[in-house]
Amino acid sequence: MPDETPSSPLKPTAEWHSRGYVPHWEAGEEPQAVTFRLAASLPVKLRMQWQAELSHLPKEQWPDEERKLIERALDAGHGEAVLARAEIAALVENALLFFDGERYRQHAWVIMPTHVHVLSTPVVSSSLSSIVHSWKSFTAKAINQQLGRTGKVWFEEYYDRKIRSERHFEAVRFYIEQNPVKANLCVEAEDRRFSSASRG
Repeated sequence: MPDETPSSPLKPTAEWHSRGYVPHWEAGEEPQAVTFRLAASLPVKLRMQWQAELSHLPKEQWPDEERKLIERALDAGHGEAVLARAEIAALVENALLFFDGERYRQHAWVIMPTHVHVLSTPVVSSSLSSIVHSWKSFTAKAINQQLGRTGKVWFEEYYDRKIRSERHFEAVRFYIEQNPVKANLCVEAEDRRFSSASRG
């Protein structure tokens, strides 16, 4: 008889799961690329403009094209950009590294003004969902406390991608560490303080 116990996003029983928005991949100890962003990082006006643009394309192309539009907008720094503040970025970086080697292995990361990119391998006993939830939950409280406010900090969903090969792994690592250069935040990847490429 099949197990009818409902799956929790924090303790998923299936390799693929979703809360009805974005599908997430859980496969134990496999490297994955994750992006999560601030709640106020994509203004409503911009999203409405995208809907008009996407409506001219076949529906099967929407997810890829929307992802590209989101990446461009995030790099442009639309909306709230509290992660540009050094003390806030430091909070997030400390959270990303706190359980490195215990719950996950951190390969690459960068904290951008409106979003975070990470390349991690969960340890077998930890799901990617629970890892991302702990990062977002802890930092949301810390950020609100630092800013003397309450309310939503992070957008509910995150985006994850399965790493398919060593070549893909290196391409993703390069993309993450070069993201500040692409967004004109620094000249060399090593100059970005809150990044795995940082010289310190």
